[in-house]
Amino acid sequence: MSVNSYTSDLSSSLVLSYDEKSKISTSIDTLSARLDSYFGDGVIEHFKFGSSTRGTILPRKADGNSDIDYMIVFNVTEGEKKPQTYLNRLKKFAEVKYSTSEIYQSSPTIVLSLNHIKFELVPAVSQQFGGYKIPSPSSSWIEWMSTDPNSFNQKVTLANTNNNSQIKPLVRLIKYWNAINGHHFTSFSLEDFVCDQYYRNCSTQKDYFYLLWENFRYSNDTAQYIKDKVNSAKNTVNKAKENESQGYIAIAESLIAKMLPKL
Repeated sequence: MSVNSYTSDLSSSLVLSYDEKSKISTSIDTLSARLDSYFGDGVIEHFKFGSSTRGTILPRKADGNSDIDYMIVFNVTEGEKKPQTYLNRLKKFAEVKYSTSEIYQSSPTIVLSLNHIKFELVPAVSQQFGGYKIPSPSSSWIEWMSTDPNSFNQKVTLANTNNNSQIKPLVRLIKYWNAINGHHFTSFSLEDFVCDQYYRNCSTQKDYFYLLWENFRYSNDTAQYIKDKVNSAKNTVNKAKENESQGYIAIAESLIAKMLPKL
């Protein structure tokens, strides 16, 4: 094998199985019906968003934290409430409709943990000129932040189309590395970073993978132990490239396999 065949095979294995997709689809149908039954006119729409709609979600065998983002848009005709009010309503809903499941708030979402998947229930309100507002992270000084799930989906799709369909597999690889190294970067930030790169002279999965790590950066205030993990990965990739250039294909592959072990 080679680095290219290894990364290509691994990225192909980092997709949901038919059985997982079927179970998730059934759970979404159930969740949708229960939301309608419980809230009635109090909710104007609800839908899944995030990596599960982009084909970049990882199976739970690759990432135990893998989840489905699900947005619930509340009716505010009687006045907009504070984010915590809507979070409390979602938590109460989950406790009533999923009494045997693990339920907890992980600001700014309500986590509903089922046997085969976790849902992150995200309360939202519509914005006048399009898009939505969702609760800001607890570290933020503002209560709400704007979001437009569809626009980011379009960004990922366009980047993937313009790069020989290599972007989504690349996203899965970097998210897998993040998962086995402690989830120090958010899923969204990694996908956004991958899409923002200019992959000059890249054609194979290996080319994209090498260039991504060459360009991977962290901020000055990143914790040192996270910097060490990133630097270790970058050094491994550099060693693989060096060995490959000298004809040591098997050694190059073994280095990448140690960095990103098969499932």
